[in-house]
Order: sequence, then C-alpha cells, then structure tokens
Amino acid sequence: MKNSFGLIGYPLDHSWSPSYFQQQFKSRGLHHFSYDLFPLRIIDDLLPLLKEKPDLHGINVTIPYKEAILPYLNDMDATAKEIGAVNTVLIRRSPEQIKLTGYNTDAEGFSRSADFSGHRSALVLGTGGASRAVVYALNALGIPCTRVSRSGDQGNVLTYHELDEQIISGHTLIINTTPVGMFPNEEIAPPFPFDMVSSRHFLYDLIYNPEITAFMKQGIKRGARVQSGIKMLHLQADIALKLFLNIG
Repeated sequence: MKNSFGLIGYPLDHSWSPSYFQQQFKSRGLHHFSYDLFPLRIIDDLLPLLKEKPDLHGINVTIPYKEAILPYLNDMDATAKEIGAVNTVLIRRSPEQIKLTGYNTDAEGFSRSADFSGHRSALVLGTGGASRAVVYALNALGIPCTRVSRSGDQGNVLTYHELDEQIISGHTLIINTTPVGMFPNEEIAPPFPFDMVSSRHFLYDLIYNPEITAFMKQGIKRGARVQSGIKMLHLQADIALKLFLNIG
C-alpha cells in the first residue's frame, strides 16, 4: 500500500521539504512512502486534493494557510488550539468521512533551535501563523514579546514606524516571522529601523532560503548575533515525521 505525504502552501518554489522527507523515508526502508509539493492557489482547493489523492495520509502546511486551514479540521491537539495555527495535519480515512487532525510542530522546533537565554524581551515581526507559534514558544520560555506589523491594526501590535531607540534597546531578541526576503526576493528586508540594532541584539530569521537573508545581513553589519530558520526547519520536520510514521 502506498503512503503519500506532502506540503500545501503557495508558492512552494523555495521548499526543502520533499528532499528531507524522501531521505528520511529512504533511510528507514519505507520505499512505499512518498512526499510531494501541492501548491494550492486557494485553501478551498484542499478538499478536492484530498479526494483526488486517496493515498494521502498527512500534510505539512506553510504560508499562507497555517491559520486558513483551521475551519477544515475536525480536531486539533492542545498546543495547536492554544496557538491558533497548524503546520501539520494527519488524515484519517473511513468509508464515511475524511478526518483531519491538526498539530503545531513550529513552536517546539523554534524553542529548541537556539539559546535564547540572556534576552528578557523580544520583538516578533509579523502576525501570521508562524508568529503565533513563536510567541507561544517565547512565552513558555518566560520571554515576553511584542508583535510588529506594517499596519499594527490588531491589539498589542506595533507598527514599524512606532519603533524607537528605547523600544529596540529594550528588546534585544528580534525575530522575523514574515516571508519578506524569501527566495526569489532575496534582497528585501522588513522595514525595520536597523540603525538602532547593536551587538547586544540577536536577529533570528525564520526564513532558510537564502541561507543568509537581507535581514540577517543588516544584523551582521552591526555586530549582532544572527541565525536563519534552517535548524528550526529540521527540528519541526523531525517532530512532523514522527507523527507521519505513526499514521502511515
């Protein structure tokens, strides 16, 4: 019996997931397991995909659907419910229905990906599903954070224009959870006032392609510690893999 898994989102040109999961399946002798990209232009295309692919038993979820997928789920684990975003879905099928259960492996992947000690507060750039997971993880680590967006139209969210030297000096951990700077738009960085960044700061970019983003380059220029999202990507994928292997 074939066991298929995959990634939904749009676009997916940057994705590293197929090579990772295919390698993991091969190393375990699971030659009947496969992993594919499913670029969905709209989330409504999910249900036709599930009907078209009866061997599909699990999917990873990336931008822009980590929150948009929630109405399609039958259940979520406790962590995903609290975060309000999902990046892994297990698909259980019976003659009567297709049941979707959502999980969030981003939060644990993020919290295990770096040493955040010494940072008392954080600025989280972005308000999407990845941002929710990062905020959850930081709160669990005892690091309060403030989210930042272009519009700042949600509660407790600052705009980039509101950031001043006092705020940035007091928030030494700065995490980019937006897709700004992702391949192929590698020269773009979020509209952050980088001139206020110092060697005391840690600039963490969830983007992993390119390896060194424009956001990170701005930090390097000012002597800040920087990190890409590749380690987090590996860690959250490892957790998703365990979920897939239990159902496949």
